[in-house]
Amino acid sequence: MTSTETVTRAEVCVVACSDAWRGAGEVLAHAVGAVPTISARLARLTHSPDLVLTDGEAFLLSDPWSDEPTREGWLPFSRVFDVLNAGRRHSMMGASQIDRYGNQNISRIGDWERPKRQLIGARGAPGNTVNHRTDYWVARHSSRIFVEAVDVVCGVGHDRARAHPTSSLRFHDLGVVVTNLAVLGYDAEGRLEIRSLHPGVSAAEVRAATNFPLAGPVEGTTRLPTDEELHLIREVLDPRGWRDREVPA
Repeated sequence: MTSTETVTRAEVCVVACSDAWRGAGEVLAHAVGAVPTISARLARLTHSPDLVLTDGEAFLLSDPWSDEPTREGWLPFSRVFDVLNAGRRHSMMGASQIDRYGNQNISRIGDWERPKRQLIGARGAPGNTVNHRTDYWVARHSSRIFVEAVDVVCGVGHDRARAHPTSSLRFHDLGVVVTNLAVLGYDAEGRLEIRSLHPGVSAAEVRAATNFPLAGPVEGTTRLPTDEELHLIREVLDPRGWRDREVPA
């Protein structure tokens, strides 16, 4: 039986992210960050064996955690857009800012004319959010990230998708936001709400680190990893402990 005394916060985050891939089927996993990457591999080894994993370049791999991974196929960068446009992809991205409706910013902080910080740019966020399911991973839940309004929209939120006058956003699909404190989902109005609190975290702590009201009541506590999952995380997928560098104990 797994005990909260032996499980790190990072390991709770890994299984919370892994559960986000559950039921995805045979889709290409796009994971940004150590915890999402480990979680996709954990999902492949446990509940989602059809999940398609890559080496981050051009090969599809059955066991990317191996010293000598097995190549299952070839997917050059140009073909990724075919997969994306067909909706056969599932993304777990980061967010420098995110608002109550799931609008995400990874482009810049501050005024458009004189930004305080230049970030990585919109990248694939617009295409991801309008073509297939997109989840977000936030390693440090804070009011600087969870803001009343993002400075620029990269990933499309529920309010904008629902207000769009054409059917071009009909495949818009936001899933969950997993942070180092909690798992957030969306209510019927498309607003973020607390789905579960990680063990040892209070709802007050999450709300204090969020710069807008979170909708609805708290549903429960994020589950702990099973003994099998702990073994896979610690001994197979991440023996070097990259997860703990992203989410310090």
